Amino acid sequence: MSPAEVRALIRKEVITTNTSGMCAGYAQANLIVLPRDLAFDFLLFAQKNPYACPVLEVCEGRYTTEMADGADIARDSPRYRVYEYGEMTGEYRNVEHLWRDDLVSFLIGCSFSFEAELLEAGIPVRQIEEGRNVPMYITNIPCRPAGVFHGNTVVSMRPMTPAQAILAVSITADMPRVHGKPIHFGDPAEIGIADVMKPDFGDAVTIRPGEIPVFWPCGVTPQAALMAAKPPFAITHAPGHMFITDVKNSALKY
Repeated sequence: MSPAEVRALIRKEVITTNTSGMCAGYAQANLIVLPRDLAFDFLLFAQKNPYACPVLEVCEGRYTTEMADGADIARDSPRYRVYEYGEMTGEYRNVEHLWRDDLVSFLIGCSFSFEAELLEAGIPVRQIEEGRNVPMYITNIPCRPAGVFHGNTVVSMRPMTPAQAILAVSITADMPRVHGKPIHFGDPAEIGIADVMKPDFGDAVTIRPGEIPVFWPCGVTPQAALMAAKPPFAITHAPGHMFITDVKNSALKY
C-alpha cells in the first residue's frame, strides 16, 4: 500500500500497531507537538543535536505541507502520548480532541527509514523478523542543552554480525536526516545500558551467537528531553508508532 493508503487506515484506527517495516522505501517520522512559546527552544535543541533530532518539517498547526501534503498530524499516527509537566498523562489513537490553536508540530527523522536499505544489502532487521517494536534505550550520552530542553540521548538497537555492522555504517552514513551512522556498537554498558534485554522503550529482540548490538541515535530522544524539561503540555508519537510520509528515503540522502 502507498503511504496515503496506510495513513487512511491509521486514521480509521484499522492499523494501530507499530509501523516498523511498513511502506518500505518511504520515510517515517517521529512527532513532537509543543505550544508555540516553547517551539524556538525545541528547534534550537534539535539543531544542536542533529543526529538524534533531525528535523524534517515544522508545521504551524496540525496539517503537513512538505512531507505528506495535507496529512493530519492529530490523526495519522497510530498511537500518541500526551505529557503534562514531564509526566505521561495519556496514550491515544488520535489527539484531535486535545488539539489547540497554539500548537507547533515537528516531524523528526526516524531510523525505520533506513531499514529497507539494510534489508536490500542483506542485513537482518531483527524486530521486523520477530514482529516486534525496535528496542530503545536511554544512554549516558548527554545532549547539548538549549533553552528549557536537556537530557540524554536515546538510541535504537539492531543486532548484527561485525561484518554486517561495518556495511551498515557505510549505508546509514549517507542518511543523516534519518539519524545517520551508528554511534556505538558492542558493550552496552559503555553507554550506560545495564541490560540490553530490558529496553526503556519498545521490545527486546534476540541477539544470536556471533552478533553484536549496534546502536543508532533515536527520535525518542526528544521525549526524554520533554520528561526532563517538564513543559506544561506536549504531544508525541508512542515509540515505534510513526508518521509515514510521502517522501522517498532516497530523497533524504546526501
